[in-house]
Amino acid sequence: MKPSSHFIQLCFAALFLLTSACAVNPVTGKKQVVMMSEAQELATGTQADPEIIAFFGLYEDEKLQQFITAKGEEIAVVSHRPKLPYEFKIVDSPVINAFATPGYVYFTRGIMAHFNNEAEFAGVLGHELGHITARHAVIQQRNSMLGQLGLIAGIILVPELTDFVDPLSQGMQLALLSFGRDAERQADELGVEYSSRIGYDAAEMAVFFQTLERQDEAAEGEKIPEFLSTHPSPEERTVTVAKLAEEWKKKLALTDPKVSRDSYLKRIDGLIVGEDPKQGFVENQNFYHPVLKIAFPVPQGWSLQNTPQQVQMAPSSGDALLMLSMAPGSTLEESANMILEQYSLKQVESKSENINGLNSLMVIADQIQEKGTIRVLFSLIQFQGNTYNLMGVTELSKFQGFQPTFLSTIRNFRELKEADKLNRTPDVIRIKTVPNRMTLQAALQNFKMPKERFAELALLNGMLLTEQVEKGTLIKVIGK
Repeated sequence: MKPSSHFIQLCFAALFLLTSACAVNPVTGKKQVVMMSEAQELATGTQADPEIIAFFGLYEDEKLQQFITAKGEEIAVVSHRPKLPYEFKIVDSPVINAFATPGYVYFTRGIMAHFNNEAEFAGVLGHELGHITARHAVIQQRNSMLGQLGLIAGIILVPELTDFVDPLSQGMQLALLSFGRDAERQADELGVEYSSRIGYDAAEMAVFFQTLERQDEAAEGEKIPEFLSTHPSPEERTVTVAKLAEEWKKKLALTDPKVSRDSYLKRIDGLIVGEDPKQGFVENQNFYHPVLKIAFPVPQGWSLQNTPQQVQMAPSSGDALLMLSMAPGSTLEESANMILEQYSLKQVESKSENINGLNSLMVIADQIQEKGTIRVLFSLIQFQGNTYNLMGVTELSKFQGFQPTFLSTIRNFRELKEADKLNRTPDVIRIKTVPNRMTLQAALQNFKMPKERFAELALLNGMLLTEQVEKGTLIKVIGK
């Protein structure tokens, strides 16, 4: 059967669209099908940036910021896309991670704390820049985007409850894109190349992968879910990176590549390590927020996730949810009506309560879904000019079982008055000079570090406790 002229026109149109969507990859020099121009690609990064900063918060350290910007610009010049506008930022998270969106590279303060020299940092910086220069985000977006998941500290909520969790914004989805093995391998290669081209010993990047491997082993069940990890398991990459580093040393005739250990360690003296109490912290099954001056109990055995917008708690079963957030509205009644409208809730009952001297409005409401009814118990509590919404959510059939847990947290919400909680200061890195040749463990004992933190400090220093440390060596300890 001969094709019709209309069919032929459609084929030519499809062929035109396909070829117009082809672009030359800056790294490989090969043509590839992409669905956005370079301007559109950069726009995704620009749009994502404020969402990423809102989610994590920026870590304010002017000197460290100047350092990562200077090194980022230095590597950008030798990259495959030197003319792109780049920004380099430190986000306020203790998690060990780095990630990139088009035009933006982000380091957590957690990963900055675990680098032990400039060369390790430069290798990871080159790796993340490699994701941008090779257009991995564009390619991955073409293939698939992460769904908007209800996640609390690794717990996936039952689907019916995810309406009540703020979905991942497009910016956070972009930041959490999981690249395939080939893309990660290419980014590793580019990280080695770029850091070598600005004179660093890229073999240190492989050393840092060993630190990541040890961190994974130490974390056990607390690891980030694999589908949210931007990097695959580190052990398989260490050998390859070390080999590539040697090849680039020979290619560039780097006889004395930079490591710059002491200069880096001095830069991070005073860097906050672990959780920052001012953002809220859990102790003895209670959540304390020194800045907001509030406290409430966390249900026994529930996981908690604290972000600048919301505190979320859930049992391991994922069939209930407790959240704390700021409520809109100028009165309790107005706030309640706005929440009912926001979640399409039908009010069942409401009553005013006094919760530890604070005015509150307790509301029970239902959300009718195709699969059944979701019951919500929320309390709006006024304190120091803010209205707090403590909301418990579960299926109607399970509400009676969870109601006492919800009420226990809600009715024990209170003003934080304890001085030791209000004045809690974060742990920070302090750089010390080892006085004599000794093991790392002996050095930690010399600086009066608590024994229960030895394993953490060994990981932080990228060493084993039994490793010999020479006199005059700088090491990290924990101080205030």
